Amino acid sequence: MTTPATVPDRAKGVVAPALAGRMFRMARYLPAPELAPFIEHVWIVEWDLRGQPSFVQRTLPYPSVHVVFDRARSGVFGVVTDAFDYTLQAVGRVCGLKFRPGAFRAFLGRPLHTITDQVLPLSSVFGWDDAAAVDAVLGASDEADDAAMVDAANALLRARLPAADPQVERIAAILRMAETTPGLTRVGALAAAAGMGVRSLQQLFGEYVGVSPKWVIRRYRLHEAADRLAQGAEVDLSALALDLGYVDQAHFTSDFRRLVRQAPGQYRDTAQAVSAPPPDRTAGSESGPARSRTDPSAPPP
Repeated sequence: MTTPATVPDRAKGVVAPALAGRMFRMARYLPAPELAPFIEHVWIVEWDLRGQPSFVQRTLPYPSVHVVFDRARSGVFGVVTDAFDYTLQAVGRVCGLKFRPGAFRAFLGRPLHTITDQVLPLSSVFGWDDAAAVDAVLGASDEADDAAMVDAANALLRARLPAADPQVERIAAILRMAETTPGLTRVGALAAAAGMGVRSLQQLFGEYVGVSPKWVIRRYRLHEAADRLAQGAEVDLSALALDLGYVDQAHFTSDFRRLVRQAPGQYRDTAQAVSAPPPDRTAGSESGPARSRTDPSAPPP
């Protein structure tokens, strides 16, 4: 069994990525060619916190549906409009399929806005037995490696593929403009760039994406802000707010705090602290280096 190719780009949706990297392993794999019209990537999260406190990881939302294989809560997760918190405890693993925006419409058979902020049983969409599907992907005893999990998830979906919808590529092009065009902060400007009226764009997004164009634009801007600040670099917050299309820093701070649960400056400072190497506590001592709590190899105190 060959190991699938990994996603080359850095994941931007994980809050406090430096800390997260010490608490769990995350891998993202490109889809099989025949699944590429539907799937953005397959993701796997695995952790071992035995003997340590539980850890709550926050993830920022994207306009994508996820099919999740998880012993705690499997399901079809419609687009989540707020941040998503997941509690990691003891030992575990989760595998998921991140669908391309708009691509799940062909599987669901109805508008995507009807499942926004909802979790459906796998059986309600695909006809799978939920427990059997989880065992097939994760392994009956959670023994499957990454390649086996990806292969099993691909096989399940491959048996249920609908015809590809050309609207998915149209939506992808619109989303690329929303994400990458500097200064594009208004729905009217996005509609004009897409060659559509505002109402037509809103209807397209409600039918295929599940959220409004305004939500998508704002979330992309907040993702960009969180990613810049998570790198720990000094950032002029007033300039960043204006760059992201906010009228002032106060409105930006309010939106950022609501989504991330920290003010922008506090989030940046925390990222800097977590990313910094532990202090050298060996000066003047012959006892060898002390093990820091932030060292992932150190046991909990």
